[in-house]
Amino acid sequence: MSNLKDMEIGLMFWAGGDPVATLREVKGFGVRCGQLGIPGDMPLEGAAAAWGSALRQESFRIVTVFAAYTGENYADIPTVARSVGFIPEATREERVERTLLISDFAAALGVGSIACHIGFVPHDPADPNYLAARDIVRKISDRAAGNNQTFALETGQEPAEVLLRFLEDVARENVRINFDPANLIMYGTGDPIEALGVLGSRVVSVHCKDGVWPPKGVPGALGSERPLGQGDVGMVRFVARLKEIGYRAPLNIEHEIEDRQQRAIDNRAAVELLTRLRDSAQ
Repeated sequence: MSNLKDMEIGLMFWAGGDPVATLREVKGFGVRCGQLGIPGDMPLEGAAAAWGSALRQESFRIVTVFAAYTGENYADIPTVARSVGFIPEATREERVERTLLISDFAAALGVGSIACHIGFVPHDPADPNYLAARDIVRKISDRAAGNNQTFALETGQEPAEVLLRFLEDVARENVRINFDPANLIMYGTGDPIEALGVLGSRVVSVHCKDGVWPPKGVPGALGSERPLGQGDVGMVRFVARLKEIGYRAPLNIEHEIEDRQQRAIDNRAAVELLTRLRDSAQ
């Protein structure tokens, strides 16, 4: 397919059903690129061949392959801390091996970036879980580098300064950031526009997602997602700041409410909003 334009509008979506049918549904929103999420229980044997054929047939570009893991739960902050990414020791080894296979899967599709949530990075660099996460990210990034890929860590579960220090400690050129502004708000970890100023040089991809801050007086609660433009991110400021830092990669809409009909309505509105913001003069 032809090259993507600067800040092409894309969509984050999940594999699971028939690849051709999935891509046609995604293309129905008027996009021709996106990020492909791989559920933790999805068999990978034969998947690259099926997805590669579908991508060629539908002239669709995958810009990132996201790894998710069986057993992850995003109900509230304590549950996230116990279940997500590479911090839980009981699932650490199998998730690392799964991510290495995801890198190979993405390479077979010619995708130049993989990504995931690595879990809450401890603030203390001497914490054993910090050291374990650092070494895991190094291992995965080395596999990704061998596949000519970046390995993007998603924002939100720690403040921008903590994530930046972690990246510097990992010390791998291909380790980057998938910047999700809503996560920073929903986890209560910082203003996304300020965080983008801290992390901007490391950002290789973004999620265009909106949300509101956690409710006051409810310890451990997460904020909730909102349709794009209806939360606390400030999409006008967000897109303008992306332009200022020289970001040119796709604007990937992520919206994961369970109501499929409402999600489709919201996604169409999000494409229109981002197109208008992208094309407006700053």
